[in-house]
Amino acid sequence: MQAICFAEYKIAEASRADYLAYTRQLLQEQKKVHLYEGTDQINLFVEIWYADNEAEAEQIKKERCSERSPWYRVSDWIIGGADKMHVWSFKPALPNNG
Repeated sequence: MQAICFAEYKIAEASRADYLAYTRQLLQEQKKVHLYEGTDQINLFVEIWYADNEAEAEQIKKERCSERSPWYRVSDWIIGGADKMHVWSFKPALPNNG
């Protein structure tokens, strides 16, 4: 049953170009993640990481929050730093929707 890891944060306007250039490179290397920007809130971004199961989603969450992850550098551009990055994992609510 598939699961996801979800990260949400707001990037400082002055850092937008650097953030987008950096994440563009990361996305070329990592195929299990998709990046979205809020349509109502400019510079509000979410990452959706796809996992094969709940355990893998939890592992992605742990790695995503680790300072050794290349994605951790994104924290430099988050308003309020890493403390303002919210990361959760989700599993299907019903067995037939996963």
